[in-house]
Amino acid sequence: MVTLLRGSLAFLGYLVNTLFWGPCIIVLGLIKLLPISVLRRLCTYLIDGIATTWISINNLNQQIFSRTTIIVNELPQLSPKQWYMVISNHQSWVDILLLQRVFNRKIPMLKFFLKQELIYVPVIGLAWWALDFPFMRRYSKGTLAKKPHLKGKDQEATRKSCEKFQIKPVAVMNFVEGTRFTPAKYDRQQSRYPRLLTPKAGGLAMSLDAMGGKIQQLLNVTIYYPDGTPSFWQFLSGQVPRVELHVEHCTLNHLNELNYHQTEQRLIIQTWLNDLWQKKSDYIAQLHHHYHNKN
Repeated sequence: MVTLLRGSLAFLGYLVNTLFWGPCIIVLGLIKLLPISVLRRLCTYLIDGIATTWISINNLNQQIFSRTTIIVNELPQLSPKQWYMVISNHQSWVDILLLQRVFNRKIPMLKFFLKQELIYVPVIGLAWWALDFPFMRRYSKGTLAKKPHLKGKDQEATRKSCEKFQIKPVAVMNFVEGTRFTPAKYDRQQSRYPRLLTPKAGGLAMSLDAMGGKIQQLLNVTIYYPDGTPSFWQFLSGQVPRVELHVEHCTLNHLNELNYHQTEQRLIIQTWLNDLWQKKSDYIAQLHHHYHNKN
């Protein structure tokens, strides 16, 4: 009964917070369509400011109802005035709430790559659009074979989205595994990384290329749930006692100098990402051993 009440109150808090701020963001997004550069810039700052407040209230909601202990290593020196690329493993929708909580007001607002279908989510879909979140439409190999003119459309969408990120500092969030981890997906991929899916460098490389070297900083986040991957409801209702987050910082100068369109250099980027994922896999194995093999 306590769990049901706590989860219901938390959900109500998220709902009211979203319904209050969402329309404000959408209206400013519509105003931003006007071809006036100064007005667009002003609206971009206002929208991001409102979204940051929305996240802050969500974080307060979590502290009151969810009460999850987030164990984070000492963060590197961060600034909301720098451009960042943020990458992470992905297991649950809860990942997004945790990332927003840890980085809110420390770096620019996180901008996620989203599936095209998510724009139709009531209120929040249009809010994501107003926030310039990149919406991606992925085409299967079969579809591209039948409609070759669609090839390259995802790259074009990435470039157009990143053009908007030139206006003010931004943190581009990329779940490089491309989807949430499940045992079935892991088996289907035959991933060589225990508890991780295979990373894909394409979206990351295209974003760096489209930003023209403006993103110099990388934050590599590892998320580990000691008590098992939670559902959104479990997180809301306080059934997730603890989460481990590890943030590693490095510069991207060496990647910005590469040309993603050349096969050899594209392989360099993929190899670099594979090495990061191997280290991430090893670190998760250490955490798993720590929590589940105590004698």
